[in-house]
Amino acid sequence: MPRPTIPFEPGAYYHVWTHANGKENIFREDENYFFFLSKYSFYLSPAVKTFAYCLMPNHFHFLIQVNEDPALSTSKAFSNLLNSYCQSYNKKYHRKGSLFMSNLKRKKINTDSYFTRCITYIHQNPTHHGFAKDFSKWKHSSWKAFFSEKQTHLEREKVLEWFRGKEGMIADHKLPIELDFDLSEE
Repeated sequence: MPRPTIPFEPGAYYHVWTHANGKENIFREDENYFFFLSKYSFYLSPAVKTFAYCLMPNHFHFLIQVNEDPALSTSKAFSNLLNSYCQSYNKKYHRKGSLFMSNLKRKKINTDSYFTRCITYIHQNPTHHGFAKDFSKWKHSSWKAFFSEKQTHLEREKVLEWFRGKEGMIADHKLPIELDFDLSEE
């Protein structure tokens, strides 16, 4: 029996992720990653603040904070994102059907340690799953954006402040992933 979906609460922080259906990939080429992020920005920026993300061939992770405005539905924004991306993907690759698993997974972040470990976990995920030997070289995560001057929708300054600057963030990310939270559904 499926687990009940955790509702998005205004002001709360969440770790959000989903996988492709079966053995499919969500992203086949660089263009897919960039297109997905542009759609994410369009649909989600009004509804959430984004603290970290990582896109991998068959799944993705985001750490978000839901905006306080109850008129902006985060669930609807994610639904619009995934549906829009799937339609474009299906058209481009001449396929039919759903691309993503049926339920977007989410876990409320309710401790400082989970917030810290979740950011690190998200960035280290490509190494954890064997997509890269060095997570810092993975092109499709927010890691490099924290060390760039480019405009971004990330809460870059807040995250860097959380880690006490760039040096603190680098030092924390050198630690191995220690999951003090359950991601058994991943």
